[in-house]
Amino acid sequence: MEKFVYFFGNGKADGNAGMKELLGGKGANLAEMTNLGIPVPPGFTISTAVCRAYYENDRTYPSGVLNQVDENLDKLEKLMGKKLGDPEDPLLVSVRSGAAVSMPGMMDTILNLGMNDQAVRGISSQTGNPRFAWDAYRRFIQMFANVAMGMDIDVFEEILAKMKKNKGVELDTQLDAGDLEKLVGLYKQAYKKHKKEEFPQDPKKQLKAAIDAVFGSWNNPQAIKYRKINAIDGLLGTAVNVQTMVFGNFGDTSGTGVCFSRDPSTGKNVFYGEYLMNAQGEDVVAGIRTPEPISSLKKTNPEAYRKLVALKDRLENHYRDMQDMEFTLQEGELFILQTRNAKRTGAAAVKCAVDMVDEKLIDEETAVSRVSPAQLDQLFHPNIDPKQKQVMELIATGLNASPGAATGQVVFSAEEAERWVAVGQKVLLVRKETSPEDIGGMHAAEGVLTSTGGMTSHAAVVARGMGTPCVAGCKDIVITGKSFTVGGKKYKEGDWITINGTTGNVYSGKAILSVPKMTQDLTRFLSWTDKIRKSAVRPGLKDKGIVIRTNADQPNDAKVARSFGAEGIGLCRTEHMFFDDGKLEIFQEMIVSDTLEDRKAALKKLLPLQKKDFAGIFKAMNGLPVTIRLLDPPLHEFVPSTVKDIKTISDELGIKPAKLREKIANLKEANPMLGHRGCRLGITYPEIYEMQVEAIMLAACDVVKSGGDIHPEIMIPLVGTREETQIMHDRIEAVAQDVLARRKMSINYSVGTMIEIPRAAMTADEIAEHADFFSFGTNDLTQMTYGFSRDDAGSFIPLYLEQNILHHDPFSSIDISGVGRLVATAVELGRKTKPDMKMGVCGEHGGDPRSIEFFYKTGLNYVSCSPFRVPVARLAAAQAAIAART
Repeated sequence: MEKFVYFFGNGKADGNAGMKELLGGKGANLAEMTNLGIPVPPGFTISTAVCRAYYENDRTYPSGVLNQVDENLDKLEKLMGKKLGDPEDPLLVSVRSGAAVSMPGMMDTILNLGMNDQAVRGISSQTGNPRFAWDAYRRFIQMFANVAMGMDIDVFEEILAKMKKNKGVELDTQLDAGDLEKLVGLYKQAYKKHKKEEFPQDPKKQLKAAIDAVFGSWNNPQAIKYRKINAIDGLLGTAVNVQTMVFGNFGDTSGTGVCFSRDPSTGKNVFYGEYLMNAQGEDVVAGIRTPEPISSLKKTNPEAYRKLVALKDRLENHYRDMQDMEFTLQEGELFILQTRNAKRTGAAAVKCAVDMVDEKLIDEETAVSRVSPAQLDQLFHPNIDPKQKQVMELIATGLNASPGAATGQVVFSAEEAERWVAVGQKVLLVRKETSPEDIGGMHAAEGVLTSTGGMTSHAAVVARGMGTPCVAGCKDIVITGKSFTVGGKKYKEGDWITINGTTGNVYSGKAILSVPKMTQDLTRFLSWTDKIRKSAVRPGLKDKGIVIRTNADQPNDAKVARSFGAEGIGLCRTEHMFFDDGKLEIFQEMIVSDTLEDRKAALKKLLPLQKKDFAGIFKAMNGLPVTIRLLDPPLHEFVPSTVKDIKTISDELGIKPAKLREKIANLKEANPMLGHRGCRLGITYPEIYEMQVEAIMLAACDVVKSGGDIHPEIMIPLVGTREETQIMHDRIEAVAQDVLARRKMSINYSVGTMIEIPRAAMTADEIAEHADFFSFGTNDLTQMTYGFSRDDAGSFIPLYLEQNILHHDPFSSIDISGVGRLVATAVELGRKTKPDMKMGVCGEHGGDPRSIEFFYKTGLNYVSCSPFRVPVARLAAAQAAIAART
């Protein structure tokens, strides 16, 4: 019979760390730690294969699963010398989730299972601690009712709050055994009222319901959303871990905590974490009580601290990665309940990777594989600009839970955050504490601010994993409905505030944010990505690794991109230059001119201005290739549309408003993105492209003459036929050669085209006859292949993603099976005509890691992306090279 359940305990386990896909990360690590002799409470893991089968068979378990659960429970009872439900000395267990990829807080957990009216008295007698026994029972009723039976947790919280108020106490720990016994009675009454039945007393039925609940939580809304946000797919499901309970709420010599072998915010090699005495693990992460820093344990219990440090060192050295551990002290005895590779910020990921290479724990390639592109992207998130003129008003300080600054309008629920962001607002989510149900709002918000919770609370851990700035445990703010007060001032929904997750500060108002600079660690780390990328082997390609270029339209953008490691410009959009002051008016004059002579006269005025723009770009990218796209948008985009603006322009140009309105009306198109744009403009108005090519070549000559090393690549947009490409190529060559002849110079330039129309991709062998290079404009190629308007698709793409009609937004990540197939076809056809033809991509997909991996495999020579995505592209390309050979 197939094995579904895997035991661990007494120094031996059925599984190991290599079985994450089957046992989940938690189960595999529990097995590994057991085999290592780490003090782990024994138990068993029900595999992820059961979860897959459970959903495939309409929530029915495969034959034999429940029998194997009974067999392993019997084994656990014999090992512990206790039985589940025994009235004198009962065994209690926890039931926890655990997928192959960590999803902190997204799925369900039940503690103290096995508690009933008899067990509570048995434990009370065995331990001599009736307060502990009744506290464990009331916690179990609340968790079981909520997780397994779907009751609202607020029902129990209200009962608890009322009892504390009546007793005149603030903390749960101030309730005595008698209070807790009464509380259990009230909880059971509430359960019966809501569920129309008595609270279940049979531990076997409790266990079955708990296992059902944990498997059921794999597809709860927050878990589904978390997987979508983090692009987690292909997993079998969650495992279920049934584990002997150890108790941190046994008294003042007991406690529980979460710790990290290094600081997960900064990556520094310091022991980091929090704990609570006389508490269970849920108390630490829920943010209900404020925990103590792990360093204080050294003073209060030095022996436990010494053992914990030794174990964290042993586990980090074994796994060769930063560890996130949960521990419990039961009357001074230390147990490790879980270890996993820690979630960390981008800064911590890079710091850890670099330090661990220096410590000889890992090699450079492992370091590069370990930092995700999303983590690296976090390092380029903005901070509060210290040079801003306004002085920020500091209104509160909390815990610096997740670094980076964020500014936005206050909202008080996850739903509101998602709703506001959907209409273009920037928001900060302000909550007392967050829970897994808030994941969508946390993802949508610029930042998160909570009034309770610690550095390992849900808000802190999830925000760090997302790279979202977070200030947690900000006790100064008091939230009431849709407002909060601090220092006597009220902040309502929609008011602007700013948080600094690096310092924990909260400010009133909207801040100016600035972009961080490259650090020494980051520079060194990225040098490893380049070494791996450039040493890659791709048969048949001169460029073995993939080159990283940038999209830049101004010299300053080019300089920034180059400082981030860009190796050229893959897209310079010349139309953006026409919108500058002093140029737009001249270009408008050209557009509304009646004759060719008048148009040429206006373009002659533009020539020196365009030449200056190109010279600045060339100087910024000296020694590197620069691809310049000739004018692409339709002309109507450059002319005014309002009565006031038309009047202003008509006065400037000396044209009657009525005549100007007529000319503007003639430019209007029913579907301009498929109309008179791109090379079609160049064919009907050749004088425009002639001016641009002349400006490019004159600028190149000037820069070369002054000692520059220039490699201009002139790109024709939107071709769909060989004939379009040929006529445009010939005209460009004529102008370029004329300039070089007049200047008596020789410059190495090339003339290529964008492949952004499906027909161009399918006839790439013909188009390649008259093109020196291809650049895939994947934005338009995606629009035309899908028939989606990129500007309007936002109204339905979220619904498509939610209903799994699409698995990725095709404008963010390349549609491999459709648009990707067109790219691959064009590469194959183009290189049949010209085997060494240079090909790249300049659409938004050039900065998307998943797309970069596809482009690498497809044989593109380069990708081009926005300046601040260049480091991410460098990392993604290196990881693609590693993946291709493993």
